[in-house]
Amino acid sequence: MGTPHAGRRIVRFVAPMLAASLLTLTACGGGGSDTKTGGGQSTEKIKLSVGLFGDFGFKPLYEEFKKTHPNVEIEERQAAYADHHTNLAAHLATGAGAADVEAIEVGYISQFTSQPDKFYDLKQYGLDKRQGEYLDWKWQQGLAPSGALIGLGTDVGGLAMCYRTDLFEKAGLPSKRDEVSALWPTWEQYIETGRKFAAKAPKDAKFFDSPGEIFRAIIAQAPVGVYDAQDNIVVATNPDVKKAWDLSVQMIDAGLSAKIGAFTPEWNTGFAKGSFATVICPAWMTAYIQDQAKNAAGKWDIATVPGGAGNSGGSHLTVPKQSKHPKEAAELIDFLTSAQNQAAVFKAIGNFPSIPSLYDQPDIQNFTKDFFNDAPVGKIYSDAAKNLKPQHLGPREGDVRTAIGNGIGRVEQGKQSPDEAWAQVLKDVEGIK
Repeated sequence: MGTPHAGRRIVRFVAPMLAASLLTLTACGGGGSDTKTGGGQSTEKIKLSVGLFGDFGFKPLYEEFKKTHPNVEIEERQAAYADHHTNLAAHLATGAGAADVEAIEVGYISQFTSQPDKFYDLKQYGLDKRQGEYLDWKWQQGLAPSGALIGLGTDVGGLAMCYRTDLFEKAGLPSKRDEVSALWPTWEQYIETGRKFAAKAPKDAKFFDSPGEIFRAIIAQAPVGVYDAQDNIVVATNPDVKKAWDLSVQMIDAGLSAKIGAFTPEWNTGFAKGSFATVICPAWMTAYIQDQAKNAAGKWDIATVPGGAGNSGGSHLTVPKQSKHPKEAAELIDFLTSAQNQAAVFKAIGNFPSIPSLYDQPDIQNFTKDFFNDAPVGKIYSDAAKNLKPQHLGPREGDVRTAIGNGIGRVEQGKQSPDEAWAQVLKDVEGIK
């Protein structure tokens, strides 16, 4: 799914899904005799646990799965984005506590595919049959260097920009989505539009929430991100990383930020109050906005993101070796990630499918959302997904991005100058091995 649900004041340069409260992850019990009926159907009562970082829209699907697996009980456990991945790493290190099915967000997938001994190879349960359905780069993200299939993709986070039409109008800016998209083909023009907005906007409204997710979006558009193809961290030497940093600093210096970190309680309140006029908007974000800004139906719309493409978020489902029921867990993953169910999840909560054959289907292409002024979200995010150019992700991608995001946060909070913060980022990143 989507982006980080850190729930912290520090800006997190990582992607997310929907915010959720932290629930304690504990090991799934299991065992018992494997009794079968005469037809070979297992009658053993099985309890599968599913560890997620927010609402993936799976709950209605569990009931459908149980129609063909009546002996299976499913328990979903949600945690905050950062906590979920930290806990999973700890569970794998200690050999206890992991769920039968664990979601891993794209910012962390390389960290875990580099530990194939901790997960079941889903090929042994026949899930390699699904390869032809997927975007090739999405499939590759779920593979270990050895070729083992660690995870099957759920969604991708093709980018757009959500904005408040009423705030744009009050600031004397165009509000129709095509006209808004034309305002900012580049990030420099996005900043210039922000300056125009700030000149006439309501006193209590800023142009965007905070620059953490914007930095993420900018760097996602570069050919090379924070890692090169050989898994070397290149934050210090890749000019595109420094360019994204400098653009973020320009936005801060221009006073365009509401200084509200993503996925914090203040951020949620900001949506409700209309505290910011634009927000980076992968598909999964639409459901988040709709949930947090219930009083603003019809006031939000969706435009093209500056730079035209990019990806923020998306996840894979895995089966840790700790699972006592890997066959059933793999079958559940196969079911949850089917084309039909990825389409259903998109229409229910906004997570956009990883299966390109869906993109041109009428029920996706023609899908709109009343809340977003009847925006053609199916077409918008299909186009975004088609234009995605995948970027290599390194084994500590999430940690590197967090270090950079924290540096941007220190600048925004006035704790360090941009040069001081950048120097500390480089030092912090050097310590990530």
